[in-house]
Amino acid sequence: MDTSHISYFLGASMLLTVAPGPDNIFVVTQGITRGKKAAVITAAGMCSGISVHTAGAALGISAIFYSSALAFSLVKFAGAAYLLFLAWKTIRERRDIALTGNASPLSGVALFQRGFVMNVLNPKVALFFLAFLPQFVSPQSANVAREMILLGLIFMVQGIIIFTAIGLLSGVIGAYILKKPKLSRIFSWLTAGVFATLGIRLALAQK
Repeated sequence: MDTSHISYFLGASMLLTVAPGPDNIFVVTQGITRGKKAAVITAAGMCSGISVHTAGAALGISAIFYSSALAFSLVKFAGAAYLLFLAWKTIRERRDIALTGNASPLSGVALFQRGFVMNVLNPKVALFFLAFLPQFVSPQSANVAREMILLGLIFMVQGIIIFTAIGLLSGVIGAYILKKPKLSRIFSWLTAGVFATLGIRLALAQK
């Protein structure tokens, strides 16, 4: 794989990552409601999920989601159910999520897992990588799977960098909200709304 392919891929990846979407919203809400550290850990979990989709695309597993409506639907509804569960949990624990200083915050492992599971249980991400990665693989390559894995790692690293920046910025906003408990409660409800909206959107997604 030559440097021009990598440069084009990196540029396209950065544009796709920066573009507003569910992942950005998810990281921002975590930063606002839980702080900078939580947003960064959640972003790392989300980006780590890319490794699963990359491996799936490289090994042809993602093609199953494309060819099988049942497999696509099963993973899709599992992801939607998880997001709706997070919405319910956020409402139930809104006092804990509010940045009041009295909360028992989620552990780093729980935050990482939350981001990871959200990413892995989104079949549209799997289909995206199945369609996106091969466009930058050299047709003459002797090892297509290895090149796709390399591209996936590049996408994951740039994603971590960009989402970390987004998380840090949203954490600054969260620090301001910390001084205003009423705003904390409002953002807790907004966070639950984001989770529910993402879950419904995923449930209604088509291939």
